[in-house]
Amino acid sequence: MFESLDDTMKHDAKADSTPRERMMRYLLTAVISVAVIGGILAAIRMMG
Repeated sequence: MFESLDDTMKHDAKADSTPRERMMRYLLTAVISVAVIGGILAAIRMMG
């Protein structure tokens, strides 16, 4: 009867994007994460 907000958001995300768009979003998130972590590690190495 009552849907949680999380269920509603998942349903909306599936309706608004194609599988290709979701894959591109995950890929972009992974690339940004690697860049941020790499930047942090490089800064730590430069300080040491």
